[in-house]
Amino acid sequence: MTGLRIAGYASIFGVADKGGDVVLPGAFAGAPARLPLLWQHDQREPIGFVERLAEDDRGLRVVARVVAAGKGEAAAALLRAGAIDGLSFGYRVRQSRQDRTNRVRQLTALDLIEVSLVTFPMQPQARVLGLSTINEEDVA
Repeated sequence: MTGLRIAGYASIFGVADKGGDVVLPGAFAGAPARLPLLWQHDQREPIGFVERLAEDDRGLRVVARVVAAGKGEAAAALLRAGAIDGLSFGYRVRQSRQDRTNRVRQLTALDLIEVSLVTFPMQPQARVLGLSTINEEDVA
């Protein structure tokens, strides 16, 4: 089977999303190394898993594998065609504060639950930036 590895940003630091939340650096500290990759945040539609994630100066960078089975096969085809490239993440807020001047909620500590491929990300800059084909039989 041929799968797909994707890399991009699930979150961008310091930029308000469509809901008025701003994620700050350090918010993902202690996030698990391996998380499910879902289709459109639907827990019934896992399409792969996150292989690596890390905060950098820009945001939460992720490398994930889309498994070529079921909905994952369709998602891979859409990614290859350029029809979808949005990323998002599911979370619980552990700590936040209101920025009354800018009228946003600053998220300072989050429990990261999942990463999703989405059509319309809440954070418009959260995108898949690269993809590569992998042979899943060769990957342990």
